[in-house]
Amino acid sequence: MSKKSLFISLAAIILAAFAASFAVVSLHAADDAPMPAAGQAAPAFTLPSQDGSPISLSQYKGKWVVLYFYPRDMTPGCTIEAHKFQDSLSQFEAKNAVILGVSVDSSDSHKQFCAKDGLTFHLLSDTSHNVVNEYGSLGSFGSNVIANRNTFLIDPDGKIKQVWVKVNPAESASEVLAAIP
Repeated sequence: MSKKSLFISLAAIILAAFAASFAVVSLHAADDAPMPAAGQAAPAFTLPSQDGSPISLSQYKGKWVVLYFYPRDMTPGCTIEAHKFQDSLSQFEAKNAVILGVSVDSSDSHKQFCAKDGLTFHLLSDTSHNVVNEYGSLGSFGSNVIANRNTFLIDPDGKIKQVWVKVNPAESASEVLAAIP
């Protein structure tokens, strides 16, 4: 076999392998739930918080709910975003709003994150990925499953008022706060 033929054969094998892996990724992505849109009822959920207590969306009927999904506890961007929400917590409370952060990390990890960074709002653990998937926020970083950085503003009647996708962690809290009447 000539060098040219060998090169073409290897290139064809590599291209076929790449196409096959892309097809698998595409099929997996097609299984994920679509992201709920503004105007739709917010999907109900109950998840454990950092202290292990169950937190349900339904317990906040009559309040604005800021439901933000983030990739990992104690990482730079997630820490910035959490601090921005914590720094604005009294302003959210003045607008009858609660903040709920969700990631696929464990309740124990959330507990450490809250203790280390002085976070007083609820961080919810979705280790089964069900809620993250229901909100169209399931993602990956390498081989790790994560929550994509998306935020949902849910009105007091339980409907999604606004959705922010791929948010900037430094600006998310102020943008959401400005959207609450």
